[in-house]
Amino acid sequence: MNHSFILGDAVSKWTTADMPDLTGRVAVITGANTGLGFETATALAERGAEVVLACRDQGKAKAAADRIGRRVPGAVIDTVELDLASLASVRVAAAAIGARHDRVDLLINNAGVTGLSGTTEDGFEVQFGVNHLGHFALTGLLLDRITAADAARVVTVSSIGHRFGRIDPDDPAAPIGNAYGKSKLANLLFTYELDRRLADTSAVALAAHPGGASTEVFRYSPAAFRLPNLAIARLFGRTPAMGALPTLRAATDPSAAGSEYYGPSGLFGIQGYPERVRSSSDSRDRHRQGRLWEVSERLTGVQYPARALKVD
Repeated sequence: MNHSFILGDAVSKWTTADMPDLTGRVAVITGANTGLGFETATALAERGAEVVLACRDQGKAKAAADRIGRRVPGAVIDTVELDLASLASVRVAAAAIGARHDRVDLLINNAGVTGLSGTTEDGFEVQFGVNHLGHFALTGLLLDRITAADAARVVTVSSIGHRFGRIDPDDPAAPIGNAYGKSKLANLLFTYELDRRLADTSAVALAAHPGGASTEVFRYSPAAFRLPNLAIARLFGRTPAMGALPTLRAATDPSAAGSEYYGPSGLFGIQGYPERVRSSSDSRDRHRQGRLWEVSERLTGVQYPARALKVD
């Protein structure tokens, strides 16, 4: 077992059985109709949380809600249309969530794409636009609901692929290097900066990665990219349910703290049960964190409310 990036003193087998009761908590999960998001939403519902499935395809979202309802009789489930490739859609979705809920206890920024080319509706490289900018905007637009909750958490799903990402500290939006790795690095830079800015509130921000999980994140990727990744996931037995465990631990473990990063404890971070792990040195660069934040506010037009945040 590779312990080089594990921070805990011992590797435990944390599972959904270790989750606390979440009755009365409101959880918003992006991309919750399939894969990691669906398993995350189901597990939260099983512990009593009211779950909001924020998904691009409302037909699939409603079908997912029905599946969760069958698995968890009595579950309270809502669906909201959200296309992270459209800032207009993000604004509409945030407004809808805010109108229905006076607080958000858990925001799980789970949705993601990989292996795609092209741009979003707003002209951003699609992986950076969906994986980072869409979630940056959604979180900012929901921040008043997040800080209204008692001890809320924002969990953003990154990837071991963040280690292959590069971000120009002077121009974070510049299209350089591995686009997916860049977007996943951005997820971590955003998480650490957000958590620092939440210091004067009861909310915290954390991140997680699923390891080598077999999910539909590759469904739109070219076969040459999709098939090897799925083969690796299946080789190591990483089902979506196992892949969701790091997210669930970051979201619910009472001992988890802000700016922590959770992922599988096993070989190369691909397999195993979730533990607190270390991200790359680039992800912990405060200059990159601050510059990405500034650029993200400018590109999305979403200004985080200063009254709710600590700004150095």
